[in-house]
Amino acid sequence: MDDYAHVPGALDDVSNAHNSDAYRGPGEEPETVTQLKPPLGSEYRHEEVRKQGWTDRVAIKYDEVARKDDYEWAGGASRYEWCGEEGDIGPRNEELEEQLFKNINLARVGHRIKEYEKITVMFESEERIYPTASWEAAKIHPVLVENLELCLYRHPTPIQCYVIPSVLSGKDIIGIAQTGSGKTGAFLIPILSQLMGKAKKLAASRPNVTDPNFDLKTQGVCAEPLVLIVCPTRELATQIFDEARRLCYRSMLRPCVVYGGAPTKYQRDELRKGCDILIGTTGRITDFMSQPNVLSLRRVRYTVIDEADEMLQSDWEDEFKKIMSGGDVNEDEDHRYLMFSATFNKECRKLAREYLSTDHIRIRVGRPGSSHLNVSQIVHFVEDRAKKRAVFDLLLSMVPIRTLIFANSKTTVDYLDDYLYNSGLPTTSIHSDRTQREREDAIRSFKIAECPILIATGVTARGLDIANVMHVINYDLPSTAHGGITEYVHRIGRTARIGNEGIATSFYNERNEDLGPDLVKILMECKQTVPDFLEHFTPSEGKLTFDDDETDNEDNKENNNEENNENGEVGQEEEGDNNAATTEDATYAEYAPWAPPEEAPENTAW
Repeated sequence: MDDYAHVPGALDDVSNAHNSDAYRGPGEEPETVTQLKPPLGSEYRHEEVRKQGWTDRVAIKYDEVARKDDYEWAGGASRYEWCGEEGDIGPRNEELEEQLFKNINLARVGHRIKEYEKITVMFESEERIYPTASWEAAKIHPVLVENLELCLYRHPTPIQCYVIPSVLSGKDIIGIAQTGSGKTGAFLIPILSQLMGKAKKLAASRPNVTDPNFDLKTQGVCAEPLVLIVCPTRELATQIFDEARRLCYRSMLRPCVVYGGAPTKYQRDELRKGCDILIGTTGRITDFMSQPNVLSLRRVRYTVIDEADEMLQSDWEDEFKKIMSGGDVNEDEDHRYLMFSATFNKECRKLAREYLSTDHIRIRVGRPGSSHLNVSQIVHFVEDRAKKRAVFDLLLSMVPIRTLIFANSKTTVDYLDDYLYNSGLPTTSIHSDRTQREREDAIRSFKIAECPILIATGVTARGLDIANVMHVINYDLPSTAHGGITEYVHRIGRTARIGNEGIATSFYNERNEDLGPDLVKILMECKQTVPDFLEHFTPSEGKLTFDDDETDNEDNKENNNEENNENGEVGQEEEGDNNAATTEDATYAEYAPWAPPEEAPENTAW
C-alpha cells in the first residue's frame, strides 16, 4: 500500500479479496477465466502497469489545492476584451489565439464524420426551411466564419445544417441529435452571427476593461446579457463557456459563466465588467437574478436550454420556472427559446411545449435516445465482487488511452480510484461531494492527460466534451430507477465525438436485469454484437420499438383528442374529423438522410 492516500478517506487495498469464480459468464467454469493469472499483488500490478506504458501517477494533494489563493477558476479563463474605440470588430490577439485555437487538447473533427450523412433527419415546421450546406451559404458573419476555420470546423454537421437556418428564421426550436454531433455549435453559431453585426445597437453600455485605469468599484455595471444559456451541470457550463470564448473572438460580445461551488464574488466581478452571453447552472443564475444591481434579464433575446430533458425534470422545476418566467425577463415577441438534447422523451416534449411558441420547429437527427455506429459497444458479464480485478485487467489489455470510468455511487468512485491508483495507474476522480476546486482540478488533469484515467459518477455523463476520450467503461451500469438507458446513451457518448471513434465497455450481471431489454435494443440498433447472456432479451422477430420514437404530429393529435373529448367533441381518429387534415397539411415533415434535397434552391450551395 502506498504511503499516502490519493483520495480523501482512502480505503484499504483489498486486492486479494476477490473470489476467482466471479469473473466469468453464466455457466462458465472458473478455471477457464482464472488459469495462468498470477495473484494480483501490489508489486505485480505496478510492474504490469509500467510494462504497458502508462504515465507516472500524479499525487493530487487536495489540502494544498484548497489553500491556493491564486487558483485559476475555469470561469475566469481569458477571453477577448473589446475596446470601445475599436468598432464592431477588434484586431487579432496572437497570444490569446494560441490559447483558444492551437491547444493540442482541443477536440478535432474525426475521419468518420461522413457517417453522419447516413443518419435520417426529421424536420417539422409550419413553413419550409431549407438546410444549409456551408457557413457561407448560411450567411454567417465573416468574423465568425474565420473563428470557425480557426477551430478547424470546415462544414456544418447535420444538426447545424438544419438549426442554423431555423434560428435565422426567428422561430423557437427543439433540437434533438446524438451525443457529439455539434449541438452546442448549432445554437451558438447562428445566435452569435446575428448579434455580431448588431451588438453595438442591442448591448448595454459597459466599461473598457482594457483601460489601465479601469476601476471595477466605480466603473462596474449591471450585467444585461442578450443570450442566456442554461444547463444542468457545472462542467457543462464551463465547457459551453470555452466554446463561446472561441466563437466570440474579436467581437464585442463578452461571454461569462456562473455556477455553484466557485466564489460568488469572483463571478459577480466578472458580470460587472459586462456580459452579453451568460452561461450558467440554475442555482447560481437565480441567485444573481435576486440581485438586480448585478444581473438583469430585460435585454435577453435568446434563451437556450441545453440538456433540456434533464432540465425539465421535477428536481429542477422551481428554479427552471423562475428562469423561464420570473424576474424581469424580456417578454418581447423577438425573444426566442431553444431547447436541445440527445434524449427527449414524450413527457419532456409535452412540458417543453408549455414554454415554446405554437409554431416552434422540431429538428431530429436520428432517433431520440439513439447512439451511433462510431462507438464500439462491448458488454462483459462480471460479478460485483470481481469488478475491480476485471477493470484492472481491461485497462492493461489495451494500449494506454484516455479512459473515462463510470460508477453509480460516490463511495464506489473513491474506492475504485484508490484501488487503481495504488495499483500504479494514473487516475483521478470526480463526484458531487468534491469541492469545486477538486472537480475542476480533476477535469483539467484529465484534459491534459496528466491523469488519463478519470473515474466519475453520472455528474459527467451529460455534455462533457474532452478530446481523445477513446474508452468509456461502465463499471456500474445505470439502473432504470436512476437514468436507465438514457444515462447509458449519454455516458457512452463521451467517446467517439464529432466523427471520431471510441470504445464503450460495460460490466453486466444479474443486478442489471432491469436494463437488459433496453440495452439489447441499443446494441441491435447500432449493429453491435449481443452477447450470449443477453440473447434472451432479443425482441421477437428482431423487431425494434422504442418508447420515445414518436413525432410531435402524433403528440399533437393525442393532445387534440384529449381536448376534444373534454369538450364533448369527436376525436381526430373518427371519420370526418377536419382537424387531423389541417394538422397534416400545416406541418412539413421530412424524413431523409442528410443529403441535398432535390428541390433545394441554388443559393443553398449544396
